[in-house]
Amino acid sequence: VTKKVKSMQMFHTPVTYAMQGDRVGICVTQFDPKLLERGLICTPESLHTIHAAIISLKKIQYFRGALQTKAKFHVTVGHETVMGRVMFFSPAPADFNEETQKNAFDFEKDYLYQEEYLSKDSNSSEKNKENDQAEVQLPRQQWALLEFEKPVTCPKLCLVIGSKLDTDIHANTCRLAFHGVLLQGMEDKNYVETFLPKLKVYKLKHKEGQVERVMDDYSVIGRSLFKKETNIQIFVGLKVKLSTGEDGIIDGGFGQSGKFKIRIPDGLKPDTKMLLTVASKKKSKAGKGDTTKEDESSKNDSAQPVTISLLFKRYVFDTQKKMIQS
Repeated sequence: VTKKVKSMQMFHTPVTYAMQGDRVGICVTQFDPKLLERGLICTPESLHTIHAAIISLKKIQYFRGALQTKAKFHVTVGHETVMGRVMFFSPAPADFNEETQKNAFDFEKDYLYQEEYLSKDSNSSEKNKENDQAEVQLPRQQWALLEFEKPVTCPKLCLVIGSKLDTDIHANTCRLAFHGVLLQGMEDKNYVETFLPKLKVYKLKHKEGQVERVMDDYSVIGRSLFKKETNIQIFVGLKVKLSTGEDGIIDGGFGQSGKFKIRIPDGLKPDTKMLLTVASKKKSKAGKGDTTKEDESSKNDSAQPVTISLLFKRYVFDTQKKMIQS
C-alpha cells in the first residue's frame, strides 16, 4: 500500500525526514488504522521481496569449521531470520588478485564454483599442508548464492548475517558463520529458470584415459576415458592432450566398448610411436604365451602408459550442459 505522508513527529517535535534507527509518529492521509498490522514502512521502491540473492561475503574468523556449499544456515537479512541454502563461488583463478567493484556484481564475468568458502583453515588448504604443497592462493573476494526457504522483504545492499543458531547455546563456540552485503536480489519466484542462467559459475572437469594402440602416424585409439554406455558423439571435436606432449582431437567412437579414435593434427612423435608399438607387441606376445608372461608384460606396460587428458568446463546453471574448452 502506498500513501502520502502528511506530517511526522519525533518525540512531539515535527521533523521532515526519518531514517533507519529513528522512532517516529507518521500521519498518513486516507488510511484506516484498523487495517494496519505489524510490518514495514519505507520510501517507495526501497524494499523488495526476494526468493534468492547473490551476496559478497567474508567468513567470521571465530567460527570453527568449514563453510560448505549446499549447507543450510540461519540467514538474517532486513528484519527477518530465515533458513537459506548456500553455494559459494570465487573469481576465475586468473582473476584472484583483481580488485572487485564494491557493492556491485558483474554478470559478464566467469566465476569458479567452490565446494566450500576458501580460507586458511578450509579443507583444501589443510590437504595441501598434508601433501607438503604450497599454500593455496586465496581470492580477494568471494560470493555466495543464497536460496531462501521462504521469501524475505529487505532493502537493497543490506547487511546479511549467516549463523548456525541450532548450535548448543551453552557450548563455548561462535554461532555466527559469515557476514556480507546483498548485491542482487531475485524477485521472480521462478528465478531458477529466469535468472540463474545469467550467472556464469562453472565447474572444472578432468577426465583421464589411456592410449590403447596406434592406428597410423596421425591417429590413435583410446580407452578408459568413457563408460561403455556413454554417448561419445557429444565429446567429438573436444581437444585432448597425451602425456607424451601431443595435442589431439576426439574423432568419434571405436567399437562398442567405450573406445574412441583420436586425431593428432601435428602427427605422433617418433618416440611416442615407438613406445606404443613396443607396448602393443608385448601385449600380442603375452596373448600367445602363458599367463605368467602376460602378467609380466602388463606390469611392464603399466609402468609407463601413455595417458590421455580431457579438460573442459561446464556452467552450473546451463540448461544444455554444454562442455566448454578455452
